[in-house]
Amino acid sequence: MKHVLIIHTGGTISMLENKDTGEVNSAEMHPLTEVTDQLKNYANIDEHIIFDLPSPQITPGHMLEIARKISEVIDEYDGIVVTHGTDTLEETAYFLDLVLDTNKPVILTGAMRSSNEIGSDALYNLISSLRVTTDDEARNKGVLVVMNDEIHTAESVTKTSTSNVATFQSPQFGPIGMVTKDSIIFHRTVLTRHSQSVLEKLSKDVFLLKAYAGMDEHLINAIIDARPDGLVIEGLGQGNLPKTTVQPLQRLIKENIPVVLVSRCYQGVVQPTYGYDGGGKQLKEMGIIFSRGLSGPKARIRLLVALETTQNLNEIKNLFEKYD
Repeated sequence: MKHVLIIHTGGTISMLENKDTGEVNSAEMHPLTEVTDQLKNYANIDEHIIFDLPSPQITPGHMLEIARKISEVIDEYDGIVVTHGTDTLEETAYFLDLVLDTNKPVILTGAMRSSNEIGSDALYNLISSLRVTTDDEARNKGVLVVMNDEIHTAESVTKTSTSNVATFQSPQFGPIGMVTKDSIIFHRTVLTRHSQSVLEKLSKDVFLLKAYAGMDEHLINAIIDARPDGLVIEGLGQGNLPKTTVQPLQRLIKENIPVVLVSRCYQGVVQPTYGYDGGGKQLKEMGIIFSRGLSGPKARIRLLVALETTQNLNEIKNLFEKYD
């Protein structure tokens, strides 16, 4: 039987519902610890509570702490399961995918309903994650997210619904596998990964901004005053912005601050199609970096990680163009 470490970080999967008020909040003891005996049907289990935080309070610093813990112990285990709140789960998964250097399965999972709510998916998702972790086919696929009988890559998965248990989807390409009652089925694999060794620190400040109709220069000027190390913008459509944003963005680029552009659409890619003021062609010619295939939050994570190793704009551009 394989040996798996479960790392708990908090989130709904570690919470309980107050039956009088309906409020869901942290419990004195992790509710899934009481069912450890059931988990031992699937693997030899060790558990470690690294922290107990709702995921809106998770920072890149916490993500780095999880990565360090996994790197320290991975040689002792056949795989790792990380339980996590769902609000920022996709960002932690992608961060770990970038910085971990292992071929062993690392699975993130969570729950949309706490352990004592009707229809809870907490224990089921944890068991599903353990089953995937112990499957030999889960190796060499990077960090995976297992929720609601589906297996997703960290790069493509996103939370699509505020409350539906089927919230985690991969809109561009779909899941890479599925969990059935008696088997784990992978129907496609991961061809390329863009990872590096665990970072020593995270010291950069990268802002994420969403474009909207009527957007002007004020928000970008305020960001310039905050002296960022980088900026990610979720642009309109194929990668366009209102023309009033062009001048302040030119200021950032002249100061060698990387500006990365993604689309606020959840499908498709940014590309330099339109030549009008603020159109993608003009933005790319200005020096804005086009990131194809990443969401805004994940492009921010990638830029945060990249800036710890290089401030060279050409090198950063090449990192993002690997998604072209």
